[in-house]
Amino acid sequence: MPAWLRDAIFYEIYPQSFYDTNGDGIGDIEGIIRKLDYVRDLGCNALWINPCFDSPFKDAGYDVRDYEKVAPRYGTNDDLYRLFDEAHKKNIHVLLDLVPGHTSEEHQWFRESKKAEKNEYSDRYVWTNCWIQGIAGHPYIGGEADRDGCYMLNFFKCQPALNYGFLNRTQDWQLSPDDPACIATREAMKDVMRFWLDHGCDGFRVDMADSLVKDDDENKSATGAIWKNIREMLDNDYPEAAIISEWSNPSQALKSGFHADFYLDHHGNGYNTLLRDYETAGGDHSFLKKDGKGDIMRFLNDYLPKYDDTKDDGYISFITCNHDTPRPRRTLDMDELKLAIAMFLTLPGVPFIYYGDEIGMRYLDIPTKEGGYTRTGTRTPMQWDNGANKGFSTAPAGKLYLPTDPSDDAPTVADQVKDPSSLLSTVKALTHLRKSYDDLKADSPFAVVYAEEKEYPFVYRRGTLYIAINPSDQKASVSLSKKHEKIFEIGTATINEASLMMEPQSFVILK
Repeated sequence: MPAWLRDAIFYEIYPQSFYDTNGDGIGDIEGIIRKLDYVRDLGCNALWINPCFDSPFKDAGYDVRDYEKVAPRYGTNDDLYRLFDEAHKKNIHVLLDLVPGHTSEEHQWFRESKKAEKNEYSDRYVWTNCWIQGIAGHPYIGGEADRDGCYMLNFFKCQPALNYGFLNRTQDWQLSPDDPACIATREAMKDVMRFWLDHGCDGFRVDMADSLVKDDDENKSATGAIWKNIREMLDNDYPEAAIISEWSNPSQALKSGFHADFYLDHHGNGYNTLLRDYETAGGDHSFLKKDGKGDIMRFLNDYLPKYDDTKDDGYISFITCNHDTPRPRRTLDMDELKLAIAMFLTLPGVPFIYYGDEIGMRYLDIPTKEGGYTRTGTRTPMQWDNGANKGFSTAPAGKLYLPTDPSDDAPTVADQVKDPSSLLSTVKALTHLRKSYDDLKADSPFAVVYAEEKEYPFVYRRGTLYIAINPSDQKASVSLSKKHEKIFEIGTATINEASLMMEPQSFVILK
């Protein structure tokens, strides 16, 4: 386990929307370099950068055309190497986004694989033996290659699936995961990882990490075996490199070699019930919504078994949001966001702050861009100040990658940085606390102290610290075993002998 992960607070950057330094309307690597002090001052000591590799951008860079080349719109490979160096000078680690399950249809591997003549890349992707032979149960494309066969997709039409084999094989064109061609795919991906690690990268967030071996068993054992093999390589050659999975099944992901696994916003799971439970009948019942009348047990009943099963294997990562998820400001106001981020930064595991969530950027209802569809409204430019384009770019507004928030009260860093009551100031205070107390680190012990169905507050313990949250619009109280001292609060919490009285929308840390 890389030691630095224990103290890590990540900041996710969507590079095309963070900061544009050359006036073309698209964020760039130089923009990230210039804002490293901001990231450090926010209290984040690690970055996850969404794909910045060469791509036709039919899926915003998740359709990789060349794994070892930076997309020209962001800069050059040398710019990225310099980002690693400058980040390390500020004690910031950098994860790149690895997409191992598919490439762009324009990748050179696929161009070779499409050829009628047999070559070393013919089995790098999943192909049937005949143009009229489809792939039951999986999306596929036919009629677009000289080769006699159809090829499988991993997501969009532009993303042919790399071939790691099939566990349960029913057709003669399906290869075993231990077939030499499938092993060659795995080794090629390891070569990509080595390339960036040798140039200063600190690891990878892994896209669709559970999608490798097709028709795998319910435990994803064959896919897990690939990641165990990759983890062995990392442990031997790059012991401080981290891999974090987009899997949202820590019992599978962490036991397959990942150091951390994202707790994703899947409908009805525990994370979803905290702040995005608005797609069910009867209104929004999110726990962190002040009038949601949410139930903390819906979260705990999902989370605790996962935590208990994996706390010795690695970390579960809570996110404020990510590039695929509606921003929390879609339904939460600034005060509700303060409590939400306070909770995520004080639970176990390695937390991630999505760029702009620290100032409460809104989700915008805008047309799709580069395959974003409903996700596009979460990917708008960072709002730095109240100047043109909110300080993101000097380009004309019509040339921006995406529009900025047109509201008169659009939140900006400049407005919040000097306001001690702002969301940004609250986030900075929380990250400082997390670094100051060993009990708030990723692996410090966690236990539920008070949690009752449809009741408030929720109280939990991290080591010797007690944390209580009352996100509701009603007062709440709870008995304590002894008198404690407050070390941090949002809103108002009062200690009277052995009881804690919490005003509406309050959060407190006690020692």
